[in-house]
Amino acid sequence: MADRDGISDHWGTGDVFGRILQAMAAAGIEAEGVTVEQLAPVDHFHARGFPATVELADTLPIAAGQHIVDIGCGIGGPARYIAQRFGCRVSGIDITPPFIDAANRLTALVGLEGQVRTDLGDGQHLPYGDAEFDGGYTQHVTMNVADRPRFFGEAYRVLKPGAFFALTEHGLGPQGDPHYPLPWSEDGSGAYLVPPAETVACLERAGFVAIEVEDTGPKYLAGYKRALALAAEGALPPFGSHLLMGETAPAKTANAARNIEERRTHPVQVVCRKPG
Repeated sequence: MADRDGISDHWGTGDVFGRILQAMAAAGIEAEGVTVEQLAPVDHFHARGFPATVELADTLPIAAGQHIVDIGCGIGGPARYIAQRFGCRVSGIDITPPFIDAANRLTALVGLEGQVRTDLGDGQHLPYGDAEFDGGYTQHVTMNVADRPRFFGEAYRVLKPGAFFALTEHGLGPQGDPHYPLPWSEDGSGAYLVPPAETVACLERAGFVAIEVEDTGPKYLAGYKRALALAAEGALPPFGSHLLMGETAPAKTANAARNIEERRTHPVQVVCRKPG
């Protein structure tokens, strides 16, 4: 429990929703009538943000009316985007209480309460029934998952036969331990990176098939370097995911880029399915 609490506190404490409202005001965005697109710069709180969500969604066979699970949903940006784009329902779960509070309040602001629901919980112990979902995904969550076999086993359990499962993560590279701080850990505590091959093997052991892996390292490196260049110019927008990373955001971004260049981390996108 101490490890889970530490990971939760790393990601978000205090009034996250209030900080977002303040940033919206600074950016000239009215809370009343705000759209999913306007929230996108801040509420896709994972590496590369909104573009990474769109690219992942482009690969997913989601149909209108389906029920999708978002494991480690953060403040709910991907869930809202996917629900709106595909006309489906999304249930999200996350271990960080301020994120869940912010997620549900942001969902209410954009009027998607009928399609998106987020709850407090742990991806290693999903509070859902067997074969409940038509598909599932997790974005940059597994770096903080201690029991990866259980995590993937739980995802497999709650998916219907034939359902897809997708994930993005920073895998462990071949050249040694990463430099910290990083977005998912200040000093390496609560971090459980494994090589992409081990992720694939773990998915196979859980029962998943048709596993496709894309090396996304070059995209992430370019994204991190772009953010660093904007920061150096003092041109970071007032409304962006860096707001949630705190004062160490520049160091985290610099190390994220350095680790990819030095092959200490290996970002990948993985899509697979549960046999039909």
